[in-house]
Amino acid sequence: MDDRKVLTSYVLRIRESLIRAGVRHVVVSPGSRSTPLAYAFADSDSVGIHLQTDERSAAFCGLGMAKASGEPVAVLCTSGTAASNYMPAVTEAKYARVPLIVLTADRPHELREVGAPQAIDQPGMYGRMVKYSADFPIPEERPESLEYIGRHVQRAVSIATDAPAGPVHLNIPFREPLLIDFGEEDPEPSFRSVRRGMMIPDPEMVRWFTETAAAAERGLIIAGELPPGFDKEAFWKFARSLGWPVLADPLSGLRTGLSEEAEGLCIDQYDAVLKNERFKQEMAPDTVIRFGPQPVSKPLTQFLNGNRPDVYIVVDESPSFRDPYHLATDHLQCVPEMLLGIRAGNAPSGYASLWSEANRIATEETRRAVNGGTDEGAMAGVLFADMPDGSDLFASSSMPIRDVDTFFMNTDRDIGIFANRGVNGIDGVVSTAFGVQAARKRPAFLLIGDLAMLHDMNGLISSRFDETDLTILVMNNDGGGIFSYLPQAGAGRYFEELFGTPTGLKFRSLADMYGCQYDAVESADGLRQVLRQPKQTNVRIIEAFSDRQVNLNEHRKLWQAVGERLDAEWNR
Repeated sequence: MDDRKVLTSYVLRIRESLIRAGVRHVVVSPGSRSTPLAYAFADSDSVGIHLQTDERSAAFCGLGMAKASGEPVAVLCTSGTAASNYMPAVTEAKYARVPLIVLTADRPHELREVGAPQAIDQPGMYGRMVKYSADFPIPEERPESLEYIGRHVQRAVSIATDAPAGPVHLNIPFREPLLIDFGEEDPEPSFRSVRRGMMIPDPEMVRWFTETAAAAERGLIIAGELPPGFDKEAFWKFARSLGWPVLADPLSGLRTGLSEEAEGLCIDQYDAVLKNERFKQEMAPDTVIRFGPQPVSKPLTQFLNGNRPDVYIVVDESPSFRDPYHLATDHLQCVPEMLLGIRAGNAPSGYASLWSEANRIATEETRRAVNGGTDEGAMAGVLFADMPDGSDLFASSSMPIRDVDTFFMNTDRDIGIFANRGVNGIDGVVSTAFGVQAARKRPAFLLIGDLAMLHDMNGLISSRFDETDLTILVMNNDGGGIFSYLPQAGAGRYFEELFGTPTGLKFRSLADMYGCQYDAVESADGLRQVLRQPKQTNVRIIEAFSDRQVNLNEHRKLWQAVGERLDAEWNR
């Protein structure tokens, strides 16, 4: 067998094993050393190819696809610093539990660490950020070599998708020449698949959980980010049976597509009401059940820290503790849906009614703030209200995700909400949004600040290679808006220089460069009018100009209004 046939057989075994393991999409960045695998993927009808020339953006695009679909997605790059640029997305994938399959092409072993061009020490380069890594052998005509790579590809994907899901790394060296034969069918392997059972609670766990929930007098359910496909119908039947209020983080997906079971129990304004001191003191729970990670809201964290519930149950299919504030008293390791069949038969308690009434008051004030406001929060509220049924929202970290928490109110519309909250970074946001849209294949909206947009302008390259439907709302307050809410703002000296970091940049030219429809607005009413105009290009950029001090004042005005009404309600 000549070298070309050996190489072809080798990369087809990798391709075939990835497909068998459930990989259906790969994001490819152009490069010479990855040529054999890029050609192999392109020559298959079973794998969707997505192109992105910037490896950092490419990895975030793959991350978004895997996050939105819940399925493993591969990313492929050439050797050298191309692989280094994957690191931010790999880090996010680890902490967000996203099954990202990282494929890095490499120089052969004899060209490593000897001064060869575009060669760095790639094996193990992601360290503890990946769940598994392997440095593959060079392609050769040996049956055991093909068996090795076939098994280890499926092993890697199995590890990536096992709880807790996360990234894995396969480093694959190639010698020149790098061309393969086209039209070849995937080889039939001796190792065909990995099959896993489902982690279910045992009878003792169910008994203890049921009795503990039944004994609670002030029970509270907290829902953080939940995976795609989470059974919301079963969840709300479970919550209704307990009669407990549910504090639903926007990333839980529980604020949307609401059924009658959720009526009076879905609390979406907890961030605002928990800024009221008396409410926090009066509403301490004795028992908490949390699904998913700790929510975005800082007031919620402070509320729980200040009250320290006697029973705090975390339900998680992974043994990894997601308990940053050491609140948990019990960790139940099982697939969360397996506990949702429990039925306590309780009616909503007076405790639940108090939460529901507070939520109603805060909702009224939030709607009033959106209708009469001039700040970013009001504009965000306009966007959320205008989003059509069957669309998705991606929110950047910093202020955008916090405005989602405050201004995205319960709805019966089918809207997916996503964000990168593994490590809460503002890099790769545009690309992750493109990935979410590619996976979901329906209209998507991105809420992002000007600094995060500058971080990932290269992400717009995706629109040149893939069909997409993305509307980007850039909140341009000329700097880092979230720092105005933090203690740094009170120091005065050096604040603008070190934290505000104004750039004076606007995005009209960027929109022209990529052929995006562009609009500029300065008010909530202006945004409302623009959103109701037809979208004419695959990507639309709406730049909303705002003032950081006005944003701060308007947010505080809303919180004060909510607090005053809650105080009046307590004093009745």
